[in-house]
Amino acid sequence: MKIALTGDSILQRRLHSHADQTLSPLFDLIRAADVSFTNLEVLPNDFAGDPALESGGSHFGAPAWVLDELVEGGFDLFSTANNHSLDYGISGLHAAHEQLHKRELLFAGTGRNLEEARRPVYCTRPAGTVALLACSSTYGKGQEASDQSRDMPGRPGLNPLGYDTLHEVSTEQMEQVRRLVADLGLDKLYQGAVDLGFAHPLPDPSLQVFGPFTPLLFREGARTRLRTLARKKDVDGILRWVEEARLTSDIVMVSLHAHELGYNEQGEWDLETPAEFIQPVARRLIDAGVDIVVGHGPHLLRGMELYQGKPIFYSLGNFIGQNELVERLPVDSYDQFRVDRQQTPSKVFLQRTRNDSRSFPSDARFWETVVPVCTFDGRTLTGIELHPVSLGLGEAIHRRGRPRLAQGEQARGILERFAALSRGYETRLEIQGDIARVLL
Repeated sequence: MKIALTGDSILQRRLHSHADQTLSPLFDLIRAADVSFTNLEVLPNDFAGDPALESGGSHFGAPAWVLDELVEGGFDLFSTANNHSLDYGISGLHAAHEQLHKRELLFAGTGRNLEEARRPVYCTRPAGTVALLACSSTYGKGQEASDQSRDMPGRPGLNPLGYDTLHEVSTEQMEQVRRLVADLGLDKLYQGAVDLGFAHPLPDPSLQVFGPFTPLLFREGARTRLRTLARKKDVDGILRWVEEARLTSDIVMVSLHAHELGYNEQGEWDLETPAEFIQPVARRLIDAGVDIVVGHGPHLLRGMELYQGKPIFYSLGNFIGQNELVERLPVDSYDQFRVDRQQTPSKVFLQRTRNDSRSFPSDARFWETVVPVCTFDGRTLTGIELHPVSLGLGEAIHRRGRPRLAQGEQARGILERFAALSRGYETRLEIQGDIARVLL
């Protein structure tokens, strides 16, 4: 069985993936796979719904026909769990679900309640059945789905992989934190919240809170750094359905949308390095029976790891990057980027990028990716081919963002960069012309 994987699809214009000879070789490769996956990084709601005050960066509504373009492009499985899932509130999510169900598309990661958001979907082809579960660690408060109770329905939303943050500081720095907490009276505010029943006593006396209701947590550590740890209840909830999928499919795949970044080897924050909590979760998923973990979120490539003979792609970046072509934006997007409300949508994005001098258009890494095609014999991984992809940085705004196979020097540069990113996970690539193979 061949499974093609991609990252974020931010689609706003027609692709014509058959007719456009620039794009068709890549989409022919996707169509040739038994099963192909993408993360639906827009909300195909025809802009229906109630705009959220805080979007996932920009409000990514989209025409519902983007789904037809992706199906024509060869995609079978879709993740809908990401930081844009609730850009138009619960009503917008319902509108997107209606469009997905109308087309009988297979999607995972969002639902009318937590149980539905966590459930896998199954894609059955002559070569076998692939199960997809999808979750996101990047989301706004209240966007995560909730369980129904005995007397109330659950909250619609996404399947969360929540995490907790802890700030480790030196002894000297901890004393400074304690003095600030005391001088500002934050300890009394927090204790007051506990006394009123709106907060809980700290589970560990070595922790220090900084703030009343949603406090920052500090503790002494060997070095100053920010630590992240996945929430057990979310991991356990996801693993429960992994076990179910393992019993009822040939290949189990988990999609993880995670913008969170970590420290590189130099101890500096690095977009290409995943947050601390991500690798342990990905490995635990593999231990539980998952065959592929496919990550996305930061809009650029992160490395890959082979763990127990199974691939973990920490981020496949953007596959389609038309985020500057969103045709309608709520007033909150104009206000967020300090654009006069009488301006048009394109002016919002030009303001955000300062006419392409910063943000995504100023960095080629956001416009290059790879498409892995994984081959399985039963559950045994027998090969991974990596196809380098360019999104056309340098073209006009309305033309860039469309994926095409990279060639020559550009192809080699993309593959060498992905090889360098993967080396830290002891994963080796063999580059042959315009493709690479992972050494198993």
